[in-house]
Amino acid sequence: MKARVLPALILSLVIGRQLFCQSTDIFKMSAEERAAFFAKIGRESEEQWKQMIQLLKVPVPSVLPVPANDPGRPAGTFQKKGSSNWTDSAGNTYARSAWGTWNNYDEAVASPYRALPDPLRTTDGRTVSDAKTWWEIRRPEIESQFEEEVFGKVPDQTPVVRWRLAAKADSTIGSHPVVVRHLLGIVDNSSDPNIEVHIMLTVTTPADADRAVPVILEFGFNFPPGFVFPGLPPNKGPTWQEQVVEKGWGYATYDPTSVQPDNGAGLTRGIIGLVNHGQPRRPDEWGALRAWAWGASRIMDFFETDTTIDSRKIGIEGVSRYGKAVLVTMAFDQRFAVAIAGSSGKGGAALYRRNYGESMWNICSSGEFHWFAGNLLKYVTNTENLPVDSHELIALCAPRPVFISCGSPQIEGRWVDDTGQFMAAVAAGSVYRLAGAGDLGTSTMPPIGTSLAGGALAFRQHEDGHAIGPNWPYCIQFVEDQFAQRPSSRTR
Repeated sequence: MKARVLPALILSLVIGRQLFCQSTDIFKMSAEERAAFFAKIGRESEEQWKQMIQLLKVPVPSVLPVPANDPGRPAGTFQKKGSSNWTDSAGNTYARSAWGTWNNYDEAVASPYRALPDPLRTTDGRTVSDAKTWWEIRRPEIESQFEEEVFGKVPDQTPVVRWRLAAKADSTIGSHPVVVRHLLGIVDNSSDPNIEVHIMLTVTTPADADRAVPVILEFGFNFPPGFVFPGLPPNKGPTWQEQVVEKGWGYATYDPTSVQPDNGAGLTRGIIGLVNHGQPRRPDEWGALRAWAWGASRIMDFFETDTTIDSRKIGIEGVSRYGKAVLVTMAFDQRFAVAIAGSSGKGGAALYRRNYGESMWNICSSGEFHWFAGNLLKYVTNTENLPVDSHELIALCAPRPVFISCGSPQIEGRWVDDTGQFMAAVAAGSVYRLAGAGDLGTSTMPPIGTSLAGGALAFRQHEDGHAIGPNWPYCIQFVEDQFAQRPSSRTR
């Protein structure tokens, strides 16, 4: 979430342990050093963005009025002290894009496009009415369009990953004994020794398990001791980790920024930079979301070799930009069993063709464009020509289950566009029905606190802020129901 808690650039730098190399750690910097570091990253990200804009010949105004005097600034908005963004009396966040546009929160103008792309109609106009046609023709078409225009293509050849146990310890979660392992996925960098990539993974499993256990893999962070992330609601019960271990499952935490930095300056570093030998990427090459998904797939490779883990019962979970990454991972790697996408917004579950809250202009800005293929910038002013939309990203996950989680608009804010996420889940239902997996069961937006989880698609808005938080018991029950329908991969 770019503007609600912290700006996208600073957020990623604060919580990511790897920015450019394994030794970079902003927690050890002074305030002055940190400010200079952020400024440098901002300048380099802006330069990468400008290069892509020029390469694609995307028109951008050279001069815009001062935001305070901009006649296009929404009425009733004001700037809080110390913030670069604007707000209104309802607490909505506004930011002006490089194209001079401001965010919209008026439902009357939020959906200007008449129709969404039909996931069950091939590019040559044929209706898809059977699973065979979906899998052999239509699904590959959609996948290719997302690769080419939205998330970028993964290179045909990527480096080998060798896993190393860095540390192992006995611990307790709640009242349950567990084993905690810290692992590093060492990416072969023999092609460019100047760029190192180590996938950071922590795996926690019940110590007394007599069989391989399901695991929930969180796209997240291992915070330094005592660190409290600003803006997160306090726990009002057992943590999600305690709830998972109570079920007899394990959980794991994956730091995506250890694979690819979360800023435009990092596009010549991380796994993208390693494969490109430190050179700028082409417009159709992968962005950070696809790189983070690649890292998750390498973790799945490891899980498939680990006798303590049931690799057929791996759930993935993430919030905000990591909610986006969870959906991308689920769509492109069919080995994952279930996904929980929290408050994923534009580029995740929210429709691109809805102009509400986080906008196409935001995700195509210098602070967020690195998440995507450069080609997405071509659609910032003509989104109706984008060949796909987010309901088709969800559809690529079918028939595997997806839980879409959101917070309260009054507390989390409207930036992530809960309605747009619900609309996408409804539109993905046609593919889930074709697969015999079950959809949301309704096209009417439910009241906050209502759980729609009767099929393989689930949706719930909880009563709190920008976290999964109060939705965890519902998510875990949903995952348990789905795991019960899948055979185990092994016994110990």
